[in-house]
Amino acid sequence: MTAQILAILIFLAMFVLIITEVLERHIVTLGCALLSLILVFGVGMHSLDAVIRTLNVQTIFTPGFWYTAGEAGEASSGINWETILFIAGMMIMVEGMAKAGFFRWLCMCIAGLVHYQVIPIFLTFLVLSFGLAMFIDSITVILFLAAVTIELSRLLKFQPVPMILSEIFCANLGGSATMCGDPPNIIIGTSLGYSFADFITNTGLIAVICLIAVILYFYLIFKKELLQGAVTHRDPSAYPKASEAIASKKGFAASCVIFLIAIVLLVTHAQTGLTVSFIGALIAVLTLLAAGKDALTLLKKIDYKTLLFFIGLFVVVGSLEETGVLELLAGVIGAVSGGNLYLMVAIILWLSAVASAFIDNIPFAATMIPVIRNLAAAQGVDLSILAWTLAIGTDIGGSATPIGASANVVGISTAAREGHLIKWGRYCRSMAPATIIVVTISMVVTISMVLIFVRYL
Repeated sequence: MTAQILAILIFLAMFVLIITEVLERHIVTLGCALLSLILVFGVGMHSLDAVIRTLNVQTIFTPGFWYTAGEAGEASSGINWETILFIAGMMIMVEGMAKAGFFRWLCMCIAGLVHYQVIPIFLTFLVLSFGLAMFIDSITVILFLAAVTIELSRLLKFQPVPMILSEIFCANLGGSATMCGDPPNIIIGTSLGYSFADFITNTGLIAVICLIAVILYFYLIFKKELLQGAVTHRDPSAYPKASEAIASKKGFAASCVIFLIAIVLLVTHAQTGLTVSFIGALIAVLTLLAAGKDALTLLKKIDYKTLLFFIGLFVVVGSLEETGVLELLAGVIGAVSGGNLYLMVAIILWLSAVASAFIDNIPFAATMIPVIRNLAAAQGVDLSILAWTLAIGTDIGGSATPIGASANVVGISTAAREGHLIKWGRYCRSMAPATIIVVTISMVVTISMVLIFVRYL
């Protein structure tokens, strides 16, 4: 009981400190992780075995960490090193692509293809945001899309804020479609043994259907504002050329090849048996080799604070799992739902969506994974149903408020630096209804019912 109380108090303190942003996120989670190791495992449990299981270092040196022969590895508690290594590898790849000018080139190509017309640019950029976020971190997607959007807004004299807001939402939605699209999905996939194909055929289909609805929604509410004062006709020679965005032709070609390799490996990893940790390491090595003398620069640009944040977070959540707190929470959800799968899914979906609108969806997802695992075992329901529900709720719910997801913060900050302030009221008036529409589509209007209930029952 003492260990459980200590684990809960440390967890709550961590969440409060993350939300209030008194300290940087990685400092908070690492500090709380240290307290968990000392107070929960040491003072409360007197268990060295619990420490070893939570640190989970031994899994790195097992063959199953790199190659699974087509079989899902056994789920383990504590630090998910597969997630850490995969995200680090993707970070290095994205930095290499950015340095070569890949993202800016892509945006300019699309703008040129639609002849720099505002509404076609708006619609294609939303699809681009969704598509890129399926494979690349949504923060990176918004960072470059927002910058190019502001540049085009100066050229074509339109208001960039509606487009940036729509891009943010579509990036978060696109992240829900695949295993590598959003950190919660990476954690869910590596923790529960699901493949890229599992995600794309479940959450991916739901995300595509929702994309159609949100594009229509944003078009209807933003069309008039986008066209107000916009340039509709201009000499084509005055527009920037896409080729000018390429910083290095050699680096650009290498980035394209490596990106394609990453996609192929991710799509086929269930068939090849290569784990996402192996894929992340391979992609990182290829990117560094292609960078040559700039490899050290790419390594310096890795977001080490985010990786440390994950490590500390996994330890704190591991303490809740080791002390049985998450098993108790699963029991509460099971009791409230009365074992009814429909009600269980409704609770997890809306709880995830509402919680992710106000708190970081990464720690929430990491906390809920062992909960749904225990819930599935206790209630005798298919774990995958609960997993897809959790993924949809955490990924989509974060779009509702400015602090719900990292991409939101990045997009708002990019706009603010260029003099376009997006306040809470403006943001929520547009994004909260879109979030409700998507969650409703996923839950009520038969979409998730067909894809989650009928498909598996």
